[in-house]
Amino acid sequence: MTRRAFVALAPALVAAAAPLPAKAEPVLGDDGLYHEPWFLSSFLDLRDDLESTTSEGKRLAIMWELRGCPYCRETHLVNLADQDIANYIRANFQVLQLNLIGSRKVVDFDGSEASERELAERYAIRFTPTFQFFPSSSDGLAQKEPMGREVARAPGYLKPHHFLAMFRFVREQAYEHGTFLEYLSASKG
Repeated sequence: MTRRAFVALAPALVAAAAPLPAKAEPVLGDDGLYHEPWFLSSFLDLRDDLESTTSEGKRLAIMWELRGCPYCRETHLVNLADQDIANYIRANFQVLQLNLIGSRKVVDFDGSEASERELAERYAIRFTPTFQFFPSSSDGLAQKEPMGREVARAPGYLKPHHFLAMFRFVREQAYEHGTFLEYLSASKG
């Protein structure tokens, strides 16, 4: 059995043994970050994560966080606690949680390995929470500069309405036709 097959099968085995309640609460981990039980379980290989996510008909998002970040906490306890928002994200995205100053090793799209901290520097992640969104295919990503690999970014906290709108913006591929602000303006009318 491959790593990817095991990772894909593991949640089903866990769910069969002990199903999650309809509204699963985030857990504050020893690392000081809130963890959503439905976030992506990963071997931290971004190419594999993107391929696996795409094969499920979903999009890949990375959520960058930092211990003690009040807006990260707010994202979990307000935005992701809203069942409509959580259900939309769960149905359309896989979210990989990374620590802005973390030391876990991550394999980037170009095959290079870096700590979470080094990867955050490479991608110029300056605020937490920051969500990065990636295309549905890894074709050509390795040849692009790191920031050119993402299709959208949400740096900092977004209120629930705008938070959900950002995920819709990416899912609808509206970034191909304009900016997020233009998308929000068009959505109001």
